[in-house]
Amino acid sequence: MTKRNHPDWIKAFQDYASYGEAPPRMYFWVAVSTIAGALRRHVWVDMGHFQWYPNLYVILVAPPGVVAKTTTADIGMDLLRQVPGIAFGPSVVSWQALVQAFGQAAEAFQDPTTQEYLTMSPMTISSGEFGNLLNPQDKEMVDMLVNLWDGKGFRKVTKHSGSDDVVNPWINIIACTTPAWIAGNFPEYMIGGGFTSRCIFVYGDQKERYIAYVDEMVGKEDHSTRQALIADLEAISNLTGPFHITAAARAWGSEWYEKFWRNAASRMDDQMLEGYAARKQTHLHK
Repeated sequence: MTKRNHPDWIKAFQDYASYGEAPPRMYFWVAVSTIAGALRRHVWVDMGHFQWYPNLYVILVAPPGVVAKTTTADIGMDLLRQVPGIAFGPSVVSWQALVQAFGQAAEAFQDPTTQEYLTMSPMTISSGEFGNLLNPQDKEMVDMLVNLWDGKGFRKVTKHSGSDDVVNPWINIIACTTPAWIAGNFPEYMIGGGFTSRCIFVYGDQKERYIAYVDEMVGKEDHSTRQALIADLEAISNLTGPFHITAAARAWGSEWYEKFWRNAASRMDDQMLEGYAARKQTHLHK
């Protein structure tokens, strides 16, 4: 693997983007989503009967104009767009647009452990308006995104076009919205049906700092830092094969898992929230 400029890319990104007004947690999750977009389906954690892939649905939530949600997300996505081979999906999700985008993103890579060539169709979707990206009333599309988060393929059969098959799709989403839009547009089945429990909602309602003129905060070294971050993302994008959980990590994970579920069982009084608890471990490992 190419030598990295930054051993901790997330921290380096947070330092690079710290001129903005968003809270630190938003920069953290933008960084995580950016790394996910670079890794794609090239890497996984094998659990025997299923695999964990590093795709995420990250939703930045804040009142209009408070923390510059879209600008914050774009800092990471702009870096990712400079990495060769990274495919970005449509800004509005439809069956036709997704099938076309997956087809354009199709590629093959070699598993270093088996020397076998694997196919996949990976893409990242970045949307400044979650409401433009997805219609919550479209149950078929919501259900399909649930399956895609789990790494499952899909087939769409139409009356006039036959069937569209996508093998090994992989989709990573970062989008922005407001609390008012969520309250007015999320029907109950989106929560109970599992879509929202697959999302990571990152909320901010106050500016972390007040920056009237961003150009005054950008240092002379900004260009070189940007190039170093892009080079690291390119190195990350070349990783392939399974990730392995160390014995120490498994011990920590087992202790966390038991503690989490003991606490969750004593506090779970809403069945619609059970999905969040059920996917907590998967979010952690993704």
